[in-house]
Amino acid sequence: MGALLRSRGPRRGRFYVMPNIKQQKKRVRTATRERLENLRYRSTVKTLTRRLQTAVAEGDEQRAISEHRELVRAIDRATSRRALHRNTAARKKAQAARLLSGS
Repeated sequence: MGALLRSRGPRRGRFYVMPNIKQQKKRVRTATRERLENLRYRSTVKTLTRRLQTAVAEGDEQRAISEHRELVRAIDRATSRRALHRNTAARKKAQAARLLSGS
């Protein structure tokens, strides 16, 4: 593992991790993989939220209902995998329901 591994730290900008201990090297790899997986879940939730907003704006009620169902499912999945905090998930679901009822 000769290359420096990029990891997000408490500081903004570039922060490189170069662990010296074998177990730390493994943890950096694991944390990087988990971070990317969590990012995928959060990104999916954002994409589905935008789709719901588009469907509501266009006035397509059936599509809005199906997008809402898919969004809630994705939020629950992200929460169960701990990519989203449960309070954040509850807030996002409430916002989605409010958006849907406004259509």
